[in-house]
Amino acid sequence: MKEKLSQRLRSLKTEFEMGQKLLAEYEEKQCNLRETLPRISGAIQVLEELLA
Repeated sequence: MKEKLSQRLRSLKTEFEMGQKLLAEYEEKQCNLRETLPRISGAIQVLEELLA
């Protein structure tokens, strides 16, 4: 029984670490998108003005 609990604990810790890493990756992607989207929007606006 104790071995089963220890195994489950290890499994949960591994899953938790993977979740933290994934969350950090998504937060970094979100930050990059927050910087990129305004530039894209600006480029769209310039091109629309040039075409008008």
